Amino acid sequence: MSLSSNSPDSSLSRRRFLGTALAGTAATLVGAASTGFLVPEAALAQSPLTPDQALKELLDGNERYIAGRFTSFDEDKQILRDRTVEKQQPFAALLSCADSRVPIEIIFDQSIGEIFVTRVAGNVATPEIIASLEYGAAVLGTKVIMVLGHAGCGAVKAAIAGKEVPGQISALFPHLQPAVDQAGSDLAAATKANASLQAALLSKASTVLSPMIKEGKLKIVAGYYDLATGKVTLV
Repeated sequence: MSLSSNSPDSSLSRRRFLGTALAGTAATLVGAASTGFLVPEAALAQSPLTPDQALKELLDGNERYIAGRFTSFDEDKQILRDRTVEKQQPFAALLSCADSRVPIEIIFDQSIGEIFVTRVAGNVATPEIIASLEYGAAVLGTKVIMVLGHAGCGAVKAAIAGKEVPGQISALFPHLQPAVDQAGSDLAAATKANASLQAALLSKASTVLSPMIKEGKLKIVAGYYDLATGKVTLV
């Protein structure tokens, strides 16, 4: 006997299926942690885009943002929320600075469920950030990761100054110092260098992401966001 897609039994079956699938994915990740090797499991939904197409979609969205021709605002947000309650298929992931002037979904003209976003001051690849991006690529199926620096970055500026700071802010400095060593006191140059260095770190240091790049399943790039123009450029 077939069940209609709207019947209570059908809904229950779908929930059980999703629960089983997610449990299986979790078991795979836990098992991988104990062996040191991750075998990516297919996500419940994955983007059909190639890495190059995914990058183009991001940059095209940025062009729409600059021109004020948003398409994401035209989408029915209630439908998008409903569709993403039990699954997500982000086509791209971003490692961005936590700066409030860099609203990722807006500057790339994307909506609910389309970008997997990680944010931390200075857009640095800490272990927690790397773990999150590994999950996004291996489990959710993101095709491109962009590390996005931006004009006027306070974290990079503080690292260049090298002065005493309160609390744990200075914990960011060791991550940023290689870019400062490379670019010196030029803020824009150091910010771009940092984005490139963090992207290289993700590409080479992650045992999950590196093989995906070699197999053509993933692309990692660095970008720079100009606060004044809204333009994102690759660096």
